[in-house]
Amino acid sequence: MKNNKNTDQQLSSFFYPDEKIAIFIDGANLYAAAKSLEFDIDYKRLLTWFSGRARLVRAFYYTALMEDQEYSPIRPLIDWLDYNGYTMVTKPAKEFTDSMGRRKVKGNMDIELAIDMMELADNVDHIILFSGDGDFRRLVESVQRKGVRVSVVSSVRTSPPMVADELRRQADHFVDLLDIMEFIERAPSPTQTVTTGGADVVTATRTASA
Repeated sequence: MKNNKNTDQQLSSFFYPDEKIAIFIDGANLYAAAKSLEFDIDYKRLLTWFSGRARLVRAFYYTALMEDQEYSPIRPLIDWLDYNGYTMVTKPAKEFTDSMGRRKVKGNMDIELAIDMMELADNVDHIILFSGDGDFRRLVESVQRKGVRVSVVSSVRTSPPMVADELRRQADHFVDLLDIMEFIERAPSPTQTVTTGGADVVTATRTASA
């Protein structure tokens, strides 16, 4: 997708230059949405794009980790985010075997995200939530009652849609990932790509973290 000035201006109309904003990223959910749209996130570009539209107070990134692994492929990304403007919130993922004998990994970060959002709501004007999880609808409603606007970033252009209809309806604005892809997409790189599987799957390259 080519850079489109009109698209940038239209999306920028969702923000007020002097408002204080905070970003909350559900790492697993955002990765799944981007993967469905067949592109990788450049987290440095993402932070730059939103910082250029309002006064960014904080950017949170939530993910679970498999602590019993000798090496976690997601660790380089987490370390880079931690050193480059993101507040990392992690917890150990839990591994279990379901009734069919299949190995499963559970790493739900909904409670951590909800607590942080409610605590910060009194200090910001606008929250950007990167998630399509319908479980956040009630959280969004509660934050809105504090006088805070909430924009949800996910996608309806995947099959099936990545965003729950109830969350999309509750948000003050809905931004489809495909509409901002040109501003936050990671350029192809010849350097090594690292990935991790399980409940939270994220992709990173060394150049994207530089």
